[in-house]
Amino acid sequence: MRVTSIQLENYRNYEKLSLEFSRDLVIFLGENAQGKTNLLESIYVLAMTRSHRTTTEKELIQWDKDYARLLSYVEKKNHDVSLEMAISKKGKKTKVNHIEQKKLSDYIGELNVVLFAPEDLFLIKGAPQIRRRFVDMELGQIDPIYLHHLTTYQKILKQRNKYLKQLGFKGNKEGDDYLDVLSEQLASAGSKVIFSRYRFIEKLEKWAHSIHQGITDGRETLKMKYDSSISVRENMTQVEIESIFLSELMKSKLKELHKQTTLFGPHRDDLLFYINGQDVQTYGSQGQQRTAALSLKLAEIELINFEIGEYPILLLDDVMSELDDERQIHLLKTIEGKVQTFVTTTTLKHLENRLQSDPEIFMVTKGMVERKSE
Repeated sequence: MRVTSIQLENYRNYEKLSLEFSRDLVIFLGENAQGKTNLLESIYVLAMTRSHRTTTEKELIQWDKDYARLLSYVEKKNHDVSLEMAISKKGKKTKVNHIEQKKLSDYIGELNVVLFAPEDLFLIKGAPQIRRRFVDMELGQIDPIYLHHLTTYQKILKQRNKYLKQLGFKGNKEGDDYLDVLSEQLASAGSKVIFSRYRFIEKLEKWAHSIHQGITDGRETLKMKYDSSISVRENMTQVEIESIFLSELMKSKLKELHKQTTLFGPHRDDLLFYINGQDVQTYGSQGQQRTAALSLKLAEIELINFEIGEYPILLLDDVMSELDDERQIHLLKTIEGKVQTFVTTTTLKHLENRLQSDPEIFMVTKGMVERKSE
């Protein structure tokens, strides 16, 4: 999979921009706050229909403009595809080969990306919602049905929490039939989310385990565990998970009415990491946490290739300067020659004499992008 071009209109600090790419390593070089990350973000947005930097879509539209438009051409193993996204105050529209896509699940997955940014180095020790979002975004790329189940769960969860508040305001301490119906619907959708997450993490761990051992020369063993808020195990069926989920919702009805919120479900779950049997989130060194994060990102690349039959696009947003020499070398060796990679950086120092092939370099200065001569 290769991105051969992008076109931006009224996107962030780019009024009009058209770039073509002919190599597997593309570097956006320039000082900070010039627009390098905006370029990487545009590729991510075209793939995922949302930004990794903001939840407010209007921030993607250039100041005083009414809309933004993004277009990309992607070469895939079996076919080429054009992807287009328009963002306005009315929302967003996506097109594949110029045909509008009504459902996000019909669009997401056409372009697969793995993003590695400095904040991802905090993936291991950060808040649980960071890890949940990581799982949701990556799993959604390779399993569009998961996105449907997740969206359904989130809608029912919002509805159920609102109703719990209404009952609480009325002083109802027992609930009613409608709350039970919402609990059944939540357990049905939530069990599908949990079941898919368990299978995804099991697959991801196999790749991450092998990669982590390679980085540490076999000194460390990385294990991952899905930490569910309900009493389920990884070898359970989806039906078994649903039954336990519903049972716990029913048992906790009084407590949830008192708290006026849903206390159990995939929205409260977490992902735990262990190195040589020790909880790395609590007891691991910063170096161990960073190595685990790198292993996880490289495992994503291999898992996506295993699932869809081709490698995704890798986006490295100023992350090379955050890695020491050993991790930089391992990262470059892993990706070179098989993964098209887009890099933002303020210097080429950490790449000198470490690449087997010449990169394509673009100088970025105050929103102006110029291809660097050979």
